[in-house]
Amino acid sequence: MNELQRYEALETVEVNGVCLHYARAGKGRPVVLVHGNAEDHHLFDTEIEQLVEAGYEVYAPDSRGHGANEPMDEYHYEEMAEDIYQFIRAMGLERPALYGHSDGGILALMLEIRHPGTLGTMAISGTNLSPEGIDPGFIAEYTALNEKEPDPLVTLMLTEPHIAPETLRGITIPVLVTAGDNDLILRRETDRIVENLPDAELVIVEGADHGSYIVDSRVMGEMLIDFFERHYRA
Repeated sequence: MNELQRYEALETVEVNGVCLHYARAGKGRPVVLVHGNAEDHHLFDTEIEQLVEAGYEVYAPDSRGHGANEPMDEYHYEEMAEDIYQFIRAMGLERPALYGHSDGGILALMLEIRHPGTLGTMAISGTNLSPEGIDPGFIAEYTALNEKEPDPLVTLMLTEPHIAPETLRGITIPVLVTAGDNDLILRRETDRIVENLPDAELVIVEGADHGSYIVDSRVMGEMLIDFFERHYRA
């Protein structure tokens, strides 16, 4: 069985009262990938291939209620962040790198705030500290849609998170922060994150939206490999 075949064969683990399906591939220093709202681990198909080729072992869980996991009636970022923390512990990973996109970035920040020193390094993209950090037009559109047909994942996005910027100052590991120059996340929100992280590196991807440089693109994978080679000391 080659690495791509092994990647397609999902495994399961019980953490924090839920069952998470996850993909695993490669050998080397561990990297955990956490997808965004209403997505699953396949968001990172291209990045997983790149990271495996570069000599990393990749763990890509589906978040609770997402992908191959059973859907839920409600979601909260604090519980989801705890899921990822317990996943890392269950896998026996010592200070892995973690990359989170969108909601995955929120979970990464909350995990390291709550459990400092869990990660060796971190990368986040298209991440907000509160719903006010998202484009107002997008919020208005999805608020109207959610009033007509409620969706617990949309409710999550519209009502959480509430991360105080000053709490980011306790995250002392190197953090790569990225966003598209036409992102759903307001530029001032991205800047606020970078300003409060003690060791942050910012990349704004020109001509990109919230996920165009991640989905079926080698851009994010190349940035991750470059950043990890410079800052990841697992």
